[in-house]
Amino acid sequence: MKIAYFGTSKFSIHVLDELFTSGIVPEVIITAPDKPQGRKMILTPTPVKEWAINHKIPVLTPPKLNDEFIADIQKFNFDLFIVASYGKIIPDRILELPKFKSINVHPSLLPLYRGPSPIQSMILNDEKNIGVTIIKMDKEMDHGPILAQENFTPAKWPVTLDELKSDLGKIGGKMLIDLIPNIESGKIKEKIQEHDKAVFTKKITKEDGFINLADDPYKNYLKYCAYKGWPSVYFFIEKGDKKIRVIINEADFKNGEFLILKVTIEGRSQMTKEEFDHWNLKN
Repeated sequence: MKIAYFGTSKFSIHVLDELFTSGIVPEVIITAPDKPQGRKMILTPTPVKEWAINHKIPVLTPPKLNDEFIADIQKFNFDLFIVASYGKIIPDRILELPKFKSINVHPSLLPLYRGPSPIQSMILNDEKNIGVTIIKMDKEMDHGPILAQENFTPAKWPVTLDELKSDLGKIGGKMLIDLIPNIESGKIKEKIQEHDKAVFTKKITKEDGFINLADDPYKNYLKYCAYKGWPSVYFFIEKGDKKIRVIINEADFKNGEFLILKVTIEGRSQMTKEEFDHWNLKN
């Protein structure tokens, strides 16, 4: 089958790794455009673009999924589009282009946790009902019929965002390996989602990372796990008339306590909690 793959995040890479290992290689990968990142706002490719370049697969980074993009993609005469954490709404007229239409690998047990932040939301909610769903895409978000679904129980809990992305991405990739031949042969049975049980997630912002150290310690640790990497959890300290952001880089939960291990004060290098406490007393 001639496949185009739409993806952007690290979750997408874990799916791609499984496909590549099995010999299922997309003809083209579509991802988001490079974005400025870091304090110096350096233009940076997405993790999926870097993966595509390293594996010598053509990659497209359209700023908009418009008529120009459709004209480009139609030249390939694709059989199937696979979408995994692409980060943009794909218009229905694009989803309908391939012979076998478009499918989405979603890291939750749909209809639970639809939307842009399923993994973060499951960690935040201390959710034990975890898994991966592959659906046939339609014009509504995470709404189409279920083609395959698999439950997953992490070996430890809670886990960080990247750890759960890795686990669920690998599962999603293995599910695709089994599913794609059945799509081609027409042996797929579609199951309509129970839409009345749908649970939706929201787009995460940097402000969501604020943490109140006086809150419940376990909930604070869940928040750290969910947002580790981005947007990261942080608190403020006051120095004179200034509020200084302190980012928590490493933390743990032991004996009912949320333990901060390493932090970064805004504009400074990373330090241990002991070094931070000493700096805080001196300044």
